[in-house]
Amino acid sequence: MTDRAAGAEQAMAGMAEAGVRVVALSWVDNAGVSRMKAVPLGRLPQLADHGVGMSPVFDTFLVDDSVARADGHGGPVGDLLLLPEMNRLTPLAAQPGWAWAPADRFSQDGAPYPGCHRSFVNRMVQGAADLGLRLLMGFETEWSVGPGRIGDGPAYGLSRLADSGAYLLDVVDALTAQGVEVLQVHPEYEPGQFEVSTAADGPLCAADTAVLVRHTVRTVSHAHGLQASFAPLTTASGIGNGGHLHLSLWRGEENLLHGGSGARGMTAEGEAFLAGVLRSLPALTAIGCPAPASYLRLAPSAWAGVYRCWGWENREAALRFVTGPADRASRCTNAELKCFDQAANPYLVVGSVIAAGLAGCEEALRLPEEYGDDPAHADTDDLERLGIERLPTSLDEAVGHLKGSAVLRKAMGDHLFGSVLAVRGAEDSLFAGRTRAETVEATRWRY
Repeated sequence: MTDRAAGAEQAMAGMAEAGVRVVALSWVDNAGVSRMKAVPLGRLPQLADHGVGMSPVFDTFLVDDSVARADGHGGPVGDLLLLPEMNRLTPLAAQPGWAWAPADRFSQDGAPYPGCHRSFVNRMVQGAADLGLRLLMGFETEWSVGPGRIGDGPAYGLSRLADSGAYLLDVVDALTAQGVEVLQVHPEYEPGQFEVSTAADGPLCAADTAVLVRHTVRTVSHAHGLQASFAPLTTASGIGNGGHLHLSLWRGEENLLHGGSGARGMTAEGEAFLAGVLRSLPALTAIGCPAPASYLRLAPSAWAGVYRCWGWENREAALRFVTGPADRASRCTNAELKCFDQAANPYLVVGSVIAAGLAGCEEALRLPEEYGDDPAHADTDDLERLGIERLPTSLDEAVGHLKGSAVLRKAMGDHLFGSVLAVRGAEDSLFAGRTRAETVEATRWRY
């Protein structure tokens, strides 16, 4: 019996006691859409050992469920195995009778599938561990609700709790019951928009949690007669939903973004990691902002971080450096990538960011001069002198940078890298010629 099957056997009694009858196994495709298959609880030990079949065609599914044509990727022939991660098997508090587990994808011969995103993250985490490094990561999850809306009123307004308080309580209660540590929850900028932040964890766990948080929000929203959207934009004139990633780099119990002699007190390794990420941001944009709709959200002076620069607590920099309270800086100091959104596959995001950062460590890179203002209002000559440039303004431009990234190609491997490029190119063609309003309408409820 494999470790997964043994874990399933041990979990059976607890799941049955919690009233679980069916388990959803999920993965996220290259278009950022969470897919699933479900099995009755009684079959879990068998399937934890042998897996459940799933076509590789989903490697090239697009956001509208059409399929990109790409030689050697996807296609109708062949089969893969979904094997659940038993350590994350979770009864769904807002969906009684159901449990959820993220799934790894394997080939029929039991070998790790080269297109598996969780395997990609594990490889990157191991690459960091080989250097004695570990990462903590966490996502901020923003969403909007409709039809109609609750939480109408001023941005971040206390008055918005009058009609959304019970809803947000149910979101927090469900997440807490599922073992997700909620750090904060609040109304966001737009009417009917909210945000929840969850505690940092290892990169793979952080990506798993991002999937679970979104599904929980969807389920709670449905119970309140609402539909939740995580799309980059939900109205043609709106600000949109981000998917900001926070990260910190550690050696043992030492936070490498604090206590050093480098920029803003970073250690040399911490600074090199962030410098690697900053260098690769144009290519990373094709990973973290993967949809044509993403580039409608990336507007200057909208806290979307559309300029490739970094700065202390600068919410207009793509890379915001966060120190937190002075008496807790050694534990709290982290960096936030502000340009990403939730059309992104969170596993691709964390794996690619680690790859870029580790390349920075290997080359002992240093950060450029930090920037302490809104680059959108700066003199063009000053930006050029400081090497500050606008991030890609279209998916096609971002894909061009991704194609040229030797770091990300090597990290992903040819199969995963090729399937990502195939999906990005096909989605760019799919939305070519559509107006802003048409693009928003077509993607509003897909993420």
